[in-house]
Amino acid sequence: MNRRARSVLLLTALATTLAAVPALPAAAAPAAHTAAAAPAGYGRPAVITGHADTLHPEGATWDPAHRRFLVGSLRHGTVSAVSPDGTVTPLVDDPAVLVSTVGIHVDAARGRLLVANGDPGVSVRTDPAGSGRIAGIGAYDLATGRRLFYTDLAAVAGDGGPHFANDLAIGPDGTAYVTDSFAPIVYRVAPDGSAGILVRDGRLAAPQGAFGLNGIVRQGRTLLVGKYDDGTLWRVPIDHPRQLSRTTVSGPAGALTGVDGLLADPDGTLRGITNHLGGSGATTRVDLRSTDGWRTARATVRPLTDPAPTVLTPGPGGSVYLLDGRADLLFAGTPVDTFTLRRI
Repeated sequence: MNRRARSVLLLTALATTLAAVPALPAAAAPAAHTAAAAPAGYGRPAVITGHADTLHPEGATWDPAHRRFLVGSLRHGTVSAVSPDGTVTPLVDDPAVLVSTVGIHVDAARGRLLVANGDPGVSVRTDPAGSGRIAGIGAYDLATGRRLFYTDLAAVAGDGGPHFANDLAIGPDGTAYVTDSFAPIVYRVAPDGSAGILVRDGRLAAPQGAFGLNGIVRQGRTLLVGKYDDGTLWRVPIDHPRQLSRTTVSGPAGALTGVDGLLADPDGTLRGITNHLGGSGATTRVDLRSTDGWRTARATVRPLTDPAPTVLTPGPGGSVYLLDGRADLLFAGTPVDTFTLRRI
């Protein structure tokens, strides 16, 4: 996120207090916003150029059951399906709760989509009095976009401070683990939407108005969490979260500065994307490997030409795609109508 957006959030955080809102009941999405399944022959296109009115997705995921990419929207707070030709069809439109959809992940075993909700101040649904105070997770039916539950994580935190739900990881039992970029918290959310704090630790804090905790992945019974502001990687044992520790990363200096999305490869490699949307990081792809359970790791860095990449997502046929939703232009006040998913 750029300096302008961070300044707005800082001023808002000083001027407002969070009003606790209870989790909302399930609600059906309008029929007009139900997406059809992508065609079976999706293929593995080299580049998909999406076309939609100022969508600016920050998160993306692959839906294997319906063979389609899904993308969120910083600007509109929706989730949409993307066809190979770049056609975008809304799936989730839930204005009662969603402001900016950030991290999104498919829970294929349960036929649902989990969505992290925040407010960085650039959405058409932004409340000027509440920007930077929203952290929530919603669960939606993959076939219809109907809301299954929504949980207000800022209310779970209960501290009245700034909050921003950024990314999430899903365990085999359906438990979700959600990062908060404006508070040093990782939440644990049960499959029914009930939630608590897995870990709250001052070492995970970022300067006020800056983005801290960001990408998160699960490796067995361990969570790996990237911290955007200082480029650190943290290891959280799920069964013993108080044993939180920083992973010692060797390789190029500052390799993880500005680390955004994380993706765990089947071979055990941890892939990350760095950008300079909110600081001094470079635009790179970082591959991390560990031989000691992520107590230490070695980084390999590859530069990217994409101007504002945010996440990597699995794709069809074992492929991996890089999302660039042009968040740089959105935060500069010059929104555009295109985004790209590029096979790497």
